Amino acid sequence: MPVLAEVGQHDLERSARILRARAGIVIGTHKHEMVARTLGLRTKGMGLRSVKEYLDHLEQNAHSPEWEAFVNAFTINHTAFFREQHHFDILAKFAQTRKKPFSVWCCAASTGEEPYTIAMTLRESCPQPDVGVSILATDIDTRAIERAREGVYSLERAQPVPEDYLKKYFQRGTGRHAGMVRAKPSIRDMIEFDTFNLLSANWPTDRKFDAIFCRNTMIYFDKPTQTRILERFAPVLKPGGLLFAGHSENFTYLTQAFRLQGQTVYELAER
Repeated sequence: MPVLAEVGQHDLERSARILRARAGIVIGTHKHEMVARTLGLRTKGMGLRSVKEYLDHLEQNAHSPEWEAFVNAFTINHTAFFREQHHFDILAKFAQTRKKPFSVWCCAASTGEEPYTIAMTLRESCPQPDVGVSILATDIDTRAIERAREGVYSLERAQPVPEDYLKKYFQRGTGRHAGMVRAKPSIRDMIEFDTFNLLSANWPTDRKFDAIFCRNTMIYFDKPTQTRILERFAPVLKPGGLLFAGHSENFTYLTQAFRLQGQTVYELAER
């Protein structure tokens, strides 16, 4: 087993530059201990002797499978069902005012709690939700999207789901699956899951959305990157479309493309 060299300051700074260039994620200096531990584990996992060798491999191999593991290691999947309930109340009322097809993009879907909450909300608020109602759920973390696609959660994770929704939209596990629930096809089939990097050059420009959920994601980007992403959201929203942000995010001074409509909810400005 190779003996790992100490992770130096240069390695930390270099890894931060690489991560930022690839995924736009900014790692603060207060997370150096976590970064060093992650780099050590990834280096060891590849059988390399130094973090420098590991970072060399990434920079010299743009299509290496290790890129996926590297980015996944630094993504934070903090999410919950019906998180920030007022957003789903607004979405329900908004959906009732829009013509079909009605489409939502959840661009930081994590392990799926958010897109499934969107799906339940739309099933409850839209007449004939099986026709002309769709959700695109994406995330940069490939592992998180796989979990989201499976739609399996512990009862503890599903606790925020109202009991009547839990009965209507989830199957309870039995036997060795006791204590678990799985999203039923009635909401799973509404959602298209995929991996996507918000810094990618290839955006889903072939479709338009009525609403975009990008919550608690922009805080990991610097201001110029936030502005660039916001400007790219605008063309893929239908006129009057809504952008839902996280509770600690404020886009008011970053772009003229959106105007604040309510608490962390933005409306596409007229062009």
